[in-house]
Amino acid sequence: MKLLLAILSGIILTLPAIAADELRLGLIGLDTSHVTAFTKLLNDTKHKDHVPGGKVVAAFKGGSPDIESSASRVEGYTKQLREEFGVKIVPTIEELCQQVDAVLLMSVDGRPHLEQAKPVIKAGKPMFIDKPVAGSLRDAIEIFRLAKEAKVPVFSSSSYRYYDSLVEVKKANVGEIRSVISYGPAHLEPHHPDLFWYGVHPTEALFTMLGTGCETVSRTTTPDTDIISGIWSGGRIGTLHALRKGPTPHKVIVFGTKAVAEQKGSGDYAPLVREIMKFLKTGVAPVTPEETIELFAFMEAADESKRQGGAPVKIKDVLKKNGQ
Repeated sequence: MKLLLAILSGIILTLPAIAADELRLGLIGLDTSHVTAFTKLLNDTKHKDHVPGGKVVAAFKGGSPDIESSASRVEGYTKQLREEFGVKIVPTIEELCQQVDAVLLMSVDGRPHLEQAKPVIKAGKPMFIDKPVAGSLRDAIEIFRLAKEAKVPVFSSSSYRYYDSLVEVKKANVGEIRSVISYGPAHLEPHHPDLFWYGVHPTEALFTMLGTGCETVSRTTTPDTDIISGIWSGGRIGTLHALRKGPTPHKVIVFGTKAVAEQKGSGDYAPLVREIMKFLKTGVAPVTPEETIELFAFMEAADESKRQGGAPVKIKDVLKKNGQ
């Protein structure tokens, strides 16, 4: 009995104190600055943008040895989480799930997301997946299929969607939207489809304005820049300017039947983290799986159009090819 009490006391001492109404949160993948940025917002009650409702208490390292920006960062972020926030580092995702109420899958590399998501879904834990939701469209479709089958809430989004500056554009009274231009950084990473690595941000902004309904995609590509045009239902046009070299600012311009609205300024992570906490508390995703899947189908169709010399590619064909 004394031994059992000692073990239980040790477990309690290794986990940060947490209020009764707070969710215990676990991180998967400590190879991105997002893990420390999100944890500061959640765990530091004195932070000017503190997001209440949850506390990061445990984490699984992860990391990808063949991506330098992943492998070189894991130990540094692990050390910071452990020493600054008292986060417990656990050896497996299964053990992580035993110690938390909900999971933030943060791995910067989208390729392992499907395998990392499986034990979380099996454990029935609601999960936010940081961009990209997966390293391929097929994996993205499978993640949402498994989650739906198990009735586990899953949500993914870029922080761009919730920037205050983008929310203001979405609120603008421009009448019926006829076309949207979104430009932003789209640096390449050889293990991912071209837009999945960083182009997902301005693509997310484009879909924030237009929603679902993209029918065809065509791409013009040069070494420095890509122009990807999508035709949405009702004749709406969405154009993505993917910037890879030189200055890579980001902005959305919306053309409506009454007015034109332009995004002014940027944003930060706090609005996204607030949405994540609402989602984890309610189980209701603010972005539907259908929209996230179509967003990734848009990016996959852009790659297919590139392979076909810029020819238009139908979204429905890309979805069918990838198991939807």
